[in-house]
Amino acid sequence: MRGTYYQGTGRRKCATARVRLYADDEPGHMIVNGKPAEEYFSRPGDLDWIAQPLHATGLVGKFSISIKVKGGGSSGQADAVRHGIARALLRSDAELRAALRKGGFITRDARVKERKKPGLKRARKAPQYTKR
Repeated sequence: MRGTYYQGTGRRKCATARVRLYADDEPGHMIVNGKPAEEYFSRPGDLDWIAQPLHATGLVGKFSISIKVKGGGSSGQADAVRHGIARALLRSDAELRAALRKGGFITRDARVKERKKPGLKRARKAPQYTKR
């Protein structure tokens, strides 16, 4: 059984990530839905994007991270994990708030897909106008 942890929930679009930071395990491991993070997030740059809160606070390699993420696509999931890591770091040490706030990691990105409107093809695209 793993020891104490700090939990944070991150959200972006339709994706939700539950992040747990373990301080007592061998640090540096990141597991996402039972797979290593390098295997789960295969797009280049996603792992760098996810680790930004850790770099901003200087805590890279200090925690073992367990993540459960569902919903959305790969980009939304990566953003949700990033938000969850920032919130979990905030729980671990409240003095990190200034550094996390400066990097914009605490603020939830509220942009979601706009709904389709009647009479239009998509949210804003109208059918082509014909004069005759």
